[in-house]
Amino acid sequence: MVVNSASERVLTGLDPEQRSAVTASAGPVCVLAGAGTGKTRAVTSRIAHRALTGEISARHVLAVTFTARAAAELRHRLAALGVAGVQARTFHAAALRQVRYFAPRLLGGRAMPELLDSKVRLVTLAAARAGLRTDRTAARDLAGEIEWAKSSLVEPGEYVVAAAKALRETPHEPAKVAEVFAAYEKLKRSGGVIDFEDVLRAAVWGIEEHPDVAEQVRNQYRHLVVDEYQDVNPLQQRLLDAWLGGRDDVTVVGDASQTIYSFTGATSSYLVDFPRRHRGATVVRLVRDYRSTPQVVGLANAVISQARGTEARLRLELVGQRPPGPEPERRIFTDEPAEAAAVAARCRALVDAGTPAREIAVLFRTNAQSEAYEKALAEAGVPYLVQGAERFFERTEVRQAMVALRAATRSIPGETPLPVAVVEALAAVGWAPDAPPPGGAARERWEALAALVQLAEEYAATPDLMPLGVAATVERPVTLADFADELARRAAQQHVPTVEGVTLASLHSAKGLEWDAVFLVGLAEGTLPTTYARTTEQVEEERRLLYVGITRARQWLWLSYASARSPGGRARRPCRFLPQLAPGGTERATSGGPARGAQRRAATRIVSCRICGTTLFAGPDRKLGRCATCPSDIDDELHERLSEWRSRVAGAQRVPAYVVFTDATLVALAERRPTRPEELVAIAGIGPRKLGLYGEAVLALVGGAAVDEICPQKTF
Repeated sequence: MVVNSASERVLTGLDPEQRSAVTASAGPVCVLAGAGTGKTRAVTSRIAHRALTGEISARHVLAVTFTARAAAELRHRLAALGVAGVQARTFHAAALRQVRYFAPRLLGGRAMPELLDSKVRLVTLAAARAGLRTDRTAARDLAGEIEWAKSSLVEPGEYVVAAAKALRETPHEPAKVAEVFAAYEKLKRSGGVIDFEDVLRAAVWGIEEHPDVAEQVRNQYRHLVVDEYQDVNPLQQRLLDAWLGGRDDVTVVGDASQTIYSFTGATSSYLVDFPRRHRGATVVRLVRDYRSTPQVVGLANAVISQARGTEARLRLELVGQRPPGPEPERRIFTDEPAEAAAVAARCRALVDAGTPAREIAVLFRTNAQSEAYEKALAEAGVPYLVQGAERFFERTEVRQAMVALRAATRSIPGETPLPVAVVEALAAVGWAPDAPPPGGAARERWEALAALVQLAEEYAATPDLMPLGVAATVERPVTLADFADELARRAAQQHVPTVEGVTLASLHSAKGLEWDAVFLVGLAEGTLPTTYARTTEQVEEERRLLYVGITRARQWLWLSYASARSPGGRARRPCRFLPQLAPGGTERATSGGPARGAQRRAATRIVSCRICGTTLFAGPDRKLGRCATCPSDIDDELHERLSEWRSRVAGAQRVPAYVVFTDATLVALAERRPTRPEELVAIAGIGPRKLGLYGEAVLALVGGAAVDEICPQKTF
């Protein structure tokens, strides 16, 4: 080994554990790298140090990753360290390159078969041959099940037993799925095409069955590096073993606590068993977290410390290296619209205070949750991007549903309650309000349409959400046509293109990313963990999913849930993984700033009685800001002027007095006597529309103005 200035520079700035990983002797090395501990730096430095000291040649290194982005990052960092020639690719890209190169030799001079970019078309044909009628969503679920089987080295004839053993929730009866699987393979062969799993299998076959190919591949790639090793599946491990050919110069990097893709066939068992499979392996633990503040790290440790099962054997306790930061905010809201509005308000405040929108993320368990946050951010004037999925109103099923809703306005009586009318209309696109269907894509479609029903319930129950003309001048129930118009308005509002914005993403698609500020929302039982997590193993994966979300935050973290999905809905319990979110736990007030619409909704969070300090849950109590049993400090004279003013406004608008403000709101105003817009919108029931209509007049009355000054001739 040659020690030189270049190789010494590679070691500069490494912590002791990173240095141990970089300088470990040739042979099997397992780097257990916690979130934010600099694993990419350790991996690239190890490759660079070995190459610069002459221990290895860079062109003999194959580094495999799970995303093209990660592979590009490896190449970029190695180039910066002065090392060129390393092959850094995804498993599929590396396998495809090899299969194409050896195709003339393996296929007797024939061209390599065409590679399918999607299984859906062939799966649809295969399903028809098996006697199943499928739409695109059902075909996607069947394709996903076939991918799981092939990645798990399961053949069609073995599928039924393997699915039962793995406790798979199959999109159809397992025997039927096996039949579709078999038909798909036949169609593929007859059409002369292959899929991505076939590429990996072909690479394995080429090495295992052709000694000359094996010799050439192994001579080229003598040193292997595998990133995110906890996410490999049996087929990828089979290919890795084929590349190694019994050799042991392999470095794997992973974190068992970030195993969140088991539903695709990924398993952390290879990471857990690495020291047993490779006797004498060097194991290095990276635990110094350079990404997050000690406060965020402490919460992450608290969540994962309760983990159970196989992955917990390799649990790492992170040690924060950054200066102290703010404590994570823990918030409880009465319903999901209020939660979304408060999140949007805080995003607005962060952006106004100088945080770039691209450094803020809102993370949720399922893509169907995005709509509320898209709407709230749009109303708050905050640009946003949806990561890893289409925007809510751009999804095929939502567009089809909006067409069905518009068409149903001609056939469903106008007096039909809105939620009932929406359910009836969605029957035209095959949606029913019973248990969601099995299969990930079908379930996601069902949940997106269920979100429309929930929107209808909120829209019908909340006067502030109704069209201005309806809420202010006409006393009638909101109709299906009103709702269809509202959806069209929201779709138009949320489709404004943006170059940079707040990231909206599911927890799964957030893996590998990080932001300055992270909002973890919807942390309620049934959402996280999802109701579909029935086994201990599945529940533990949900815990790890939350852990991944927490560790995305560098500086500022928000955790919240809504006591009910919609106003007045059934009560829910907080996520079991976060006991500190129990009612009465720590809450923080929304930061100051302009009284925007979303900020006013933040007032619906759980608050304490301003007299005795008890946590308030009942709507009237929250509106008053005190317990019903605590003494009132109402200003009777102010209450009288407010009542007179309300009467005049209602008369001028020809609406019932409660449409302007309810009796409870008047009492709250006379007790709390707000003097600023921020204090006014802290009173439940005063939303952005009512602030615009009545805010100036109410503040003037609180300030001592006479009713005649506000309404000089009993007009508004």
